[in-house]
Amino acid sequence: MDHEKLRRKICFEAAQLLHSRRETNFTTARWRAARKITSSYLDTEFLPTDLEIRLSLQQIEATSAATVGTPSSADSENVEPMESRFDQYYALLAPMDKVRLNRREHPEGDLLYHSLQVFHLANDARPWDEDFIIAALLHDVGYGIDPQDAVRATSTAIQDIVSERTLWLVENLPTQHRIADGTIGARARRRLDQHEDNEELRLLAACDLEGRLPGRQVAELHAVIQTIKDLSQTD
Repeated sequence: MDHEKLRRKICFEAAQLLHSRRETNFTTARWRAARKITSSYLDTEFLPTDLEIRLSLQQIEATSAATVGTPSSADSENVEPMESRFDQYYALLAPMDKVRLNRREHPEGDLLYHSLQVFHLANDARPWDEDFIIAALLHDVGYGIDPQDAVRATSTAIQDIVSERTLWLVENLPTQHRIADGTIGARARRRLDQHEDNEELRLLAACDLEGRLPGRQVAELHAVIQTIKDLSQTD
């Protein structure tokens, strides 16, 4: 079989496994899919990356959401699709408890724990600001998809399931950190200083740095997702 065709088939099968929750980890989903598609030995270079699987998973989720029938009840406008953006937030974050971070910068441990800490700090500061707290929760998901290019992976993974404002906050967070530590020039500082959400960006950066405490108490992921869902329904 053509290697590129084989790669695409494995990618789709792995995404299906994640979509159905039969697997929650990208690595195990990839190898389980590979074993199903072929019994031949495969070098890792012929296997899809986490980012490729994530993109395929997003396509599956988008298709599922689009094919869900429209409810006929009077409350239909409040009903989320079967694979809503909240489901996709959960799917992105749930495997992150397996992603270990640099212990010097992140003594708290895994990526999910860090994300939940940052969410709680952001929610304490701006409990009414849905865009802001979603940015806090999802700001680092790319490290679990493509750690070599985590910023791009994060943007790609969330761009279709968050607002433009949330995406701006997430994409500019690394720049804000570089401004704070003095490793980037004045032009970038001026650009962000002139933006209407600069105050929230600075606050997000502060939450990101503070959300690295070992032992801090946080809610379970499903409860955090429900908090966001409840807030969205009060708008």
